[in-house]
Amino acid sequence: MDSLSSKPDKSPIAPAPPTVSPVAPRFPPSNLQQDQIPSSSIKYPAMLSPANGFKTGSPVSHLSTPPAPPVFISPVQPAAVPFRTSPATPQPVALSSASSLPTSSPPYFSNGSVELQHQLPSAIEELVPDGKSPCVLFSAHKVLKHKKQANVPSLGFGVLVSPGRETSLGPQVVQRDPHRCHDCGAYSNIYSNILIGSGQWQCVICGNLNGSEGEYIALSKEELRNFPELSSPLVDFIQTGNKRPSFVPVTDSRTSAPVVLIIDECLDELHLQHLQSSLHAFVDSLPPTTRIGIILYGRAVSVYDFSEESVASADVIPGGTSPSQETLKALIYGTGIYLSPMHASKEVAHLIFSSLRPYKLNVPEASRDRCLGTAVEVALAVIQGPSADFSQGVVKRPGVNSRIIVCAGGPNTYGPGSVPHSYTHPNYPHKEKSALKWMKHLGREAHQQNTVVDILCAGTCPVRVPVLQPLAKASGGAFVLHDDFSEAFGINLQRAAARASGSHGLLEIRCSDDILITQVVGPGEEAHIDTHETFKNDISLCIQMPSVEETQCFSISMENKQDIKSDFVFFQFAIQYSNVYQADITRVITIRLPTVDSVPEYLQSVEDEVAAVLIAKRTLLGAKIYSDAIDMRTTIDERVKDIALKFSSQLPKSKLHRFPKEISVLPELLFHLRRGPLLGNIVGHEDERSVLQNLFLNASFDLSLRMVAPRCLMHREGGTFEELPAYDLVMQSDSAVVLDHGTDVFIWLGAELAADEARSAAALVACRTLAEELTELRFPAPRILAFKEGSSQARYFVSRLIPAHKDPPYEQEARFPQLRTLTTEQRMKLKSSFIHFDDPSFCEWIRSLKVVPPEPV
Repeated sequence: MDSLSSKPDKSPIAPAPPTVSPVAPRFPPSNLQQDQIPSSSIKYPAMLSPANGFKTGSPVSHLSTPPAPPVFISPVQPAAVPFRTSPATPQPVALSSASSLPTSSPPYFSNGSVELQHQLPSAIEELVPDGKSPCVLFSAHKVLKHKKQANVPSLGFGVLVSPGRETSLGPQVVQRDPHRCHDCGAYSNIYSNILIGSGQWQCVICGNLNGSEGEYIALSKEELRNFPELSSPLVDFIQTGNKRPSFVPVTDSRTSAPVVLIIDECLDELHLQHLQSSLHAFVDSLPPTTRIGIILYGRAVSVYDFSEESVASADVIPGGTSPSQETLKALIYGTGIYLSPMHASKEVAHLIFSSLRPYKLNVPEASRDRCLGTAVEVALAVIQGPSADFSQGVVKRPGVNSRIIVCAGGPNTYGPGSVPHSYTHPNYPHKEKSALKWMKHLGREAHQQNTVVDILCAGTCPVRVPVLQPLAKASGGAFVLHDDFSEAFGINLQRAAARASGSHGLLEIRCSDDILITQVVGPGEEAHIDTHETFKNDISLCIQMPSVEETQCFSISMENKQDIKSDFVFFQFAIQYSNVYQADITRVITIRLPTVDSVPEYLQSVEDEVAAVLIAKRTLLGAKIYSDAIDMRTTIDERVKDIALKFSSQLPKSKLHRFPKEISVLPELLFHLRRGPLLGNIVGHEDERSVLQNLFLNASFDLSLRMVAPRCLMHREGGTFEELPAYDLVMQSDSAVVLDHGTDVFIWLGAELAADEARSAAALVACRTLAEELTELRFPAPRILAFKEGSSQARYFVSRLIPAHKDPPYEQEARFPQLRTLTTEQRMKLKSSFIHFDDPSFCEWIRSLKVVPPEPV
């Protein structure tokens, strides 16, 4: 592999004994939900619910904290303003993280649904239940009518939207075009008023009366229930086969989608051994029809040829520059086979992995030449195959979604998109800026070719996250850091390939006239599309998504434009995308929320957990570096103080306010946020912090909640588990505890339990099984670490628990009732086991803000 040339060279590589992998694939169907064990100590949302913090474009005074973030914000790059939406194909638009919403909004049209019910006696006036969908979680089930009350920025109002989330019962499916409002582009839905005599329907967003081409003409309103869109808040409209010439049958498309592995060949021996084990297990986990490609990169790019059955051989391409058209033509139109179905190539793949050798030169890890950019360019050409027209620079889209998975152990330091080996290089800032731009462009190219690029990094060498992240992000892929190439890396390798990914996604958001969208955070970009020729008053917010996956989520902040006079407000979310089977899907979700005058009634409808996740995502936008994170902790403090001031009354004979009892769980969740890995001191390296924040800003509600506040489960005799608050009082010496913190799961064994070998082994097996069950569908898969009380690793566990041992006994019992089951001797032993340090408990923290803590639930 050392000889380089402009034309590919065939390089036979002697096989080595195969390595057996300890990582066994275990992936159940992807439509199951994460974190299925019910929580007893934390309030869970009843389908609908989320909240947000500071608002832009609002006349309401803000907290004494940094200004609100921009309107539409993408985790790495940010955005612009509300824009028009349309069913047409979206056009990519660059975002800027500092953009902000204009103070004036486009002209909305009043919702006349109430008037229509009185004007049209034959309209359907049946009361339908308020729509609920697991894909859409609001911060509250109700909306305050008065603008001044509703737009308090410290609590805020918003929604979490998961466009690709699977539902337990599945959506209603319709194989025809939807009916849309001719004025604003909204879709007919369960709340539309229908004139059964003429089949006309009234839009809930703008109030316009529309025809249905006679489809909605019925003898009675019961007949209309046969239309899925008029009987369910969530409907999927599907176009396949005869309407899609490029449609691929279900049996062929998903399982035959190419997966190309791009492997770093600059690894030391120990890292390579772990990687080989993970790679062997990976190919064993793939379906027999999946086509696989294998590429190595170092100073050159080696593309492995599956046409040789008994030897691992590769074509070698120089890595210093982008491959020329002639080089790619010679590769693609040659005799080699670079993508092969697993049933025909598994043995060769194992042979290739066994033939890999550790890096031999005496060069530090960070200084080794790695041409990752060139390797990805070659992989894209291999996936396109002879269908690519190199002479015209035009690339045709393949019939299925493809995936490139990069296994990296260090930074890209050679060839296009590279940075110098050392940060001290005199031209480093300029070269980094150029590399960022090039990587983003490469990611966009991959996206245009229906290819997602996932980058899985491992080892101790810094990979220069800011340079590589744009490649994964622009293509719709994931970026994950690991400690090493062993178990967690192997699991994520398998889950990355198994992930269902839709493409060409477009999210349209429409709201009642009284509601203003002030900010969007999530894995997408604005799409500026002029739809006035089709819908003359379409003022929807439109977001382009590079990929559509179950693990993704958008956080949307909203506020009142004015006082609301109607009894209900409406929200409609339309997601258009091509699924893994290349069918065109339009998913329409319509939600109706009642409006109220009473603040206590509104607070009662708030979902603490969804509100906490929305607040956390808004806060994380301002914490790009560690010094910003320290400022954001102050923002959390100010927010809690302001919520108590605005939504609760003063205590008698005191200047203090008690935090509202209706949202009593919220401040504890925010306390976890300010001291956990997202804002606290737990994560040390900026690379790790950057990846963690980017993951959180795009993550689903379930994973986001776990990353904000850990879930704590204590092992009981008989293999059962009791869920307890994540307080340090759980560290009882005769117990085993599982702590799920989203990207990490910790198993803690008390010293007394660990001394009993038989009990300790049984408890460890039970805890390990639970940890795997809790996270079996999570991507990225978390680290699972087990350790004993008093060990050095136990600090990871202790730092994530609230130090409640500092509180007086009566307060401990109120917030941690399990203490009452302990004997006096056990409680004394527990008390004596704690080491004093300065971190405040939850009660100490909230009292330091001059706020009385809420009564525990």
